[in-house]
Amino acid sequence: MTSTDIDKSQIRYARLAGFMYLLVDAAYLTFALVTTRFRVPGDFAETAHRIMGSELLYRIGLSSGLVASLCIVFLAMSLYVAIKPLDNDLALLALVFRLLEATFVGGQAILGFVVLKFYISADSLNALDGKQFSMFVTLHSSADSIVFNSFAIFFGIGSTLFFYLLFRSTYIPKLLSGLGLLGSVLVPIVCSGSLMWPQHATILQFGWAPIGLAEILVGLWLLFKGLNLQVSTPARPLPK
Repeated sequence: MTSTDIDKSQIRYARLAGFMYLLVDAAYLTFALVTTRFRVPGDFAETAHRIMGSELLYRIGLSSGLVASLCIVFLAMSLYVAIKPLDNDLALLALVFRLLEATFVGGQAILGFVVLKFYISADSLNALDGKQFSMFVTLHSSADSIVFNSFAIFFGIGSTLFFYLLFRSTYIPKLLSGLGLLGSVLVPIVCSGSLMWPQHATILQFGWAPIGLAEILVGLWLLFKGLNLQVSTPARPLPK
């Protein structure tokens, strides 16, 4: 394969990564918003009533989580291929962390389908008393929060490595890669803080704003502009 072929391959995968950035964000946001709007903290009966009233919409929300998981795999692979000439080892490590993230996201969606069977089962309404109903909803919400903050730490590390390599290169503007790097570093801090001090989780969620904006902007840039390979500088000097 010639150098020109490699460059074209990088650009193609970069455009795919740009599209996947946008698709992942849209799919996971749909998953999170649709599923949480049905849940009434501490009220199993109302939660079950809401879900049974719009079961198809709830299933679409859960399916969006599976779509997000699959798209993260394509995103991670396309980013790896696009930037591995900068530093193959770091790019591979970033790929591993993003694939672990995809596993968590898929697991969260699968757990949602399992719990759905419990919500819509008539037998479950006769199996538990009111206090147990409330405990179940609370436990489900807590489990979702723990899973989210756990996989987001893997996401933050993988994203930090990818944006670090982009920042050290000239593949995309420094402003975009720098914003992505800053936002990625904040994610593990925010999620660790939410796990340690859940009472402050609402305030800590504002720490997601930089990476949310960065992924949209970088996704659009990669999709429409691709990579600047003409004056790129390797992230790490090659040994002589």
